[in-house]
This record gives sequence, structure tokens and C-alpha cells, in this order.
Amino acid sequence: MKAAIFHGPNQPLTIEQVDIDDPRDHEVLVRTAASGVCHSDLHFVDGLYPYPAPAILGHEAAGVVEKVGKAVTYLVPGDHVISCPSVFCGYCEECMTGNLHRCSNRRATQRPKGDQPRLSQGGKMVRQFSDLSTYAEKMLLHENALVKITKDIPLDRAALIGCGVTTGVGAVLNTAKIEPGSTVAVFGCGGVGLSAIQGAKLAGARQIIAVDQFENKLAMAKRFGATHTIDASHANAVELINTMTGGGVDYSFEAVGVAKLAEQCFDCIKPGGTATIIGMIPVGQKVALDGPKFLTERKIQGTMMGGNRFRIDMPRYIDFYLQGRLNLDDMISKRGKLEDVNDAFAAMKKGEVARTVLMFD
Repeated sequence: MKAAIFHGPNQPLTIEQVDIDDPRDHEVLVRTAASGVCHSDLHFVDGLYPYPAPAILGHEAAGVVEKVGKAVTYLVPGDHVISCPSVFCGYCEECMTGNLHRCSNRRATQRPKGDQPRLSQGGKMVRQFSDLSTYAEKMLLHENALVKITKDIPLDRAALIGCGVTTGVGAVLNTAKIEPGSTVAVFGCGGVGLSAIQGAKLAGARQIIAVDQFENKLAMAKRFGATHTIDASHANAVELINTMTGGGVDYSFEAVGVAKLAEQCFDCIKPGGTATIIGMIPVGQKVALDGPKFLTERKIQGTMMGGNRFRIDMPRYIDFYLQGRLNLDDMISKRGKLEDVNDAFAAMKKGEVARTVLMFD
């Protein structure tokens, strides 16, 4: 099969042929239909997070089941599915206490060391990023990396739910659990930030302030539910948020992965408010916070993939989409082919897109 290979940081991905094995117990072979190009992958391409090469990146996809291995009862060939990075074993302490997105035994969903790898070139293993590797024509996954979905939703829209939408909407609904009538600020209006804005709208926030440095993204934020916008390239976002809200927001969200923005995210909340950091702050970087503000019961927290229960949450998000309450159509700024993956990263860096989706059909 054809795949985009990661050979190390600060190098373009290369399109190459890769061998993919047949599914074994609890494994499913999926024909990839669409894969979103997520900012998280860019962190690895840019070397901000380490990852061994060679590997196939990508973690936000939807497709069609082609073949299932023994012991798979949840899926059959022809099923439409979304893949999710939150692969779960189902029986570790985290899974058994309802925190499947924090599964502590993912190794149980992988092939044993020394066994035939799922992906290979010339008999040598190609690493499977996030246990998914969606920048490829096919995916060989543990069944607990997949959710079966209705065929009523186009697969390019469904792919967005595999990471960005689930992370952004979930951070609002599952992690922060915002209340109706709340005031909200979202820093960063890429795919995850726009999803957080939509989550805030779904939850009934009365004021949603979008912060970004690109005018086109702020215009998109208004379309997705932001009531106010701030161009951070020309203004002090924290001061403006405090002025607009009379002392700070109830909830704030950082959706870029920049330490300075995480600090602003905390500084703009009112006493008793909660800041949630969604973005992947690079390895080794620190966030500095004003200590006395903790005496006012201000809180800061992280989130992992929006605290998802993906086999529950993703079908719900699809229902929201089919009901017209979740806008996935306008989140796709560009569509391309697998060969366009490097151009998609470049467009992301320039702030030109909310999401590029690579199409395989």
C-alpha cells in the first residue's frame, strides 16, 4: 500500500510503498477514506516532540472495514468506522474506572515485541504512530481503536471527529463541564479551537470570545459560534477579555500548545474560573503562573483527547452534525491527496486552514 513516511524531524514526509499484514485476533483491516491533517502531527514533524523513525504519522481518520481477524465481533466488513488515538485495553484500572482515554495498558492492544509487525518495509518494522498511522491507504488496528458509525455522514466529515472535534468539544463538555450561561474564551481558532467554540455553543455559553492572530480564522470563529473576537496580533487579549467581561471569563481554553498562551489562558479567568489547556506544549517548556491568583480559587487543568468515551461521544457528535447543530462542513478548508501532506503542514503553519483533509477515494 502507499503511505507517507516520516524519516525524522524537519524532513518532508515521503510517499512510499509499505507492506501491511493480515489482521490477527482482535485486529481489523480498514480501507482509509479520509484523514485530517492535525497540528499534533506537526509537532512531531518539527521535532518539538520526539518520535522514532521510520513511522507513518496521522491519527484522525475514517474508513471502511475490509477484513476482520478472529475474535472480532463488534465489526464486520463494510462497516463505516472512525479511528481514535484513545485505544483502550478495557481491563486496566483506568479503563475499569471509566477513564478509557487514559488507558494504562495500551501494550495489550499492540503486537508483542519480536512478532511480525503490522507495518513493514523489506521485512523491517515501520512504526505505527498512535497505534493508528492514518497517512496510508489502509490501517491495521486493534478493534478497540475503532467506533462503528452510521453511513449517513460523509467520511471526510467523520474523519474530523477522530481527533480535532472530539478533543475540542470534549474539552468543553467532558473536561471543563461548562454550565449554561457561562462566559468562555478560546485561544487559537484552528480545528481544535473551532471545535471548542462549537462545544461552548452546544453547552449554552452566553459569551464566547475567540482569540487568534489571523483575521481569516477569527472570521471563521464567528461563523462557528463566537460572539466576540480578539486579534491578538494588535491587542492585549487578557486586558480586552477582562474589560469585555467585567473581570474575566468563567472558562478559558488554550488550543494551540504555546506556553505563553497557556499563561494568558489562566490570567483571563475570573476568581473561581477554570483554564483548560488542550494544546500540546513542547517538551521541556514550562508555564509560569501568578501564585497569589490561586488564593482566589482560580484553577488550571489539562485534558487528554477531550476526556472522551469515544464509542459514546463520537456517535453523539455525528447526531449533532446530522441535526445541523455541529458544523463539520465548513471546518474543511482544503481537500487533497496523500501526496499533498507536506503542503497541508505548510498551510497550517501559515494559518491558512482550519483543517486539510486527505482523500483516498
